[in-house]
Amino acid sequence: MNIAQVAKQFGLTAATLRYYERVGLIPPVKRKDSGIRDYDEEDIKWIEFIKCMRNAGLSIEALIEYTTLFTEGDRTVEARKNILADERQRLIEKRKEIDETIKRLDTKIKDYDGKLRENEAKLKSRPKTESLHGSVEQRR
Repeated sequence: MNIAQVAKQFGLTAATLRYYERVGLIPPVKRKDSGIRDYDEEDIKWIEFIKCMRNAGLSIEALIEYTTLFTEGDRTVEARKNILADERQRLIEKRKEIDETIKRLDTKIKDYDGKLRENEAKLKSRPKTESLHGSVEQRR
């Protein structure tokens, strides 16, 4: 696949894919004799992995380190595993923070629901002759 096809498939720009390769987020992509990048299935898997990890909030630095270690072979398996385990733990902590924020938002939303119900009850309890501008007699 060429860069335009891959960019379209993943909703990325060609510039983003070039950046991924330039900074080491993905291993170097093979090129045709003409110099055009020729993405194969392995490249596609890397892009899927990087996009997933970035969407989850993993740092570019951690992913570059992971990719660099990957290209160094099996002697780096433990180091790669440790990077992923550390990032996983960071995501778990982030999820806890997000859960706490959601709880706070739920509480605030319930508070506003209560205030809205109170306002509706006040409006319903007004005499029919009363309006926002006061009663008919008050307006004269």
